[in-house]
Amino acid sequence: MLTDLAVRKATPREKPYKLSDGGGLYLFVTATGHRYWRMDYRFADKRATAALGVYPTISLAEARAKRLEIKKQIADGINPAAKRKIDKITGPLAKANSFRAVADEWLDKARREGRAEVTMGKLSWLLEFAHPYIGDRKIGEIKAPELLAVLRTVEKRGHYETARRLRSTCGQVFRYAIATGRAERDVSADLRGALIVPKVKHRAAIITPTNAGILLRAIDAYSGYPITHAALRMAPHVFVRPGELRHAEWTEFDLTKNVWTIAADKTKMRVAHRVPLTPQVLAILEELREISGARRYLFPAQGKRDRPMCENTINLALRRMGFDGKTMTAHGFRAMASTLLNESGKWNPDAIERQLGHAESDQVRKAYARGEHWDERVRMMQSWSDYLDQLRSGATILQGSFRKPPKAAI
Repeated sequence: MLTDLAVRKATPREKPYKLSDGGGLYLFVTATGHRYWRMDYRFADKRATAALGVYPTISLAEARAKRLEIKKQIADGINPAAKRKIDKITGPLAKANSFRAVADEWLDKARREGRAEVTMGKLSWLLEFAHPYIGDRKIGEIKAPELLAVLRTVEKRGHYETARRLRSTCGQVFRYAIATGRAERDVSADLRGALIVPKVKHRAAIITPTNAGILLRAIDAYSGYPITHAALRMAPHVFVRPGELRHAEWTEFDLTKNVWTIAADKTKMRVAHRVPLTPQVLAILEELREISGARRYLFPAQGKRDRPMCENTINLALRRMGFDGKTMTAHGFRAMASTLLNESGKWNPDAIERQLGHAESDQVRKAYARGEHWDERVRMMQSWSDYLDQLRSGATILQGSFRKPPKAAI
């Protein structure tokens, strides 16, 4: 057994030598006088040596504690060498163990995976509700009641859907913490059923031919900003999501093939989406090119050349025209198209769903429904644009009676 005095007085010799403490632990003294703690051990019938540090940074007592730890690992069937490698990788991560630090890492990972900036903004916004309460807490020590208390502060404001989404987002952060060795379980899973279930609220939309005609005539009469007017005129024809419309870029449009291709990172389903361009839409684009053709976005924000219009621009324009939030929204153009196209009975529901950019929820059916129904979608979009023109003109049209053009008319 070594003593502190013996270790302290260990002097260099002509050749390196060892001072044994027993149990495989020894002090290795080099010819230049450096003193290193080492431990010889056997694991799976193989001899190995562990480096335990440099004296005096690591004292005799600390070296013995490390020896005891290695012996316990061997008794538990853990390879000390493999564990050291893992600790070397996870060590830096383990130091950044607050909920905020882990959340920031997870957000950075999501951003590098190609999540849309809009999505990233929403995720950051949600997590800001949690940071004042648990942001500085070690994520591995957070208990379910603590997370519930955070969610309750959101619920008290009447934001039940936000609370539900925050629980889901926190769950992703906890699962990332588990994967990186900073937590052992996802406590958000314990809160299933603990939150108030929000009532499903359908976005306001005009879904009758008569009212659709009134809306289209009001759009024609709109006298506001020309860019906004163009977006209002185009929205019924293409019925994409509002964010996809306002972020539309000129480089996405192939005017020789008459197709608008929205990149996967801009769509909700993370799948590239194609929109057939009818002559009616091409006419709008031709007019719009005179205004914004030299810019990146079709619908740039007023006074801001390289930024798209604000997300509330179309909704505000609808309010200005007299359509309140309970009557029509920017998202309502999708519901209008979906309702009237399905009620016509002329088109394959799958073609309508594909044109709406919806994903197949039935996984078995999804495996077989791989076609895009492209040819039918081209015919359907032309028929839809023609139908909108008829509604706008005030013609008497029976609901669901608009004509499906023959295939030869492609």
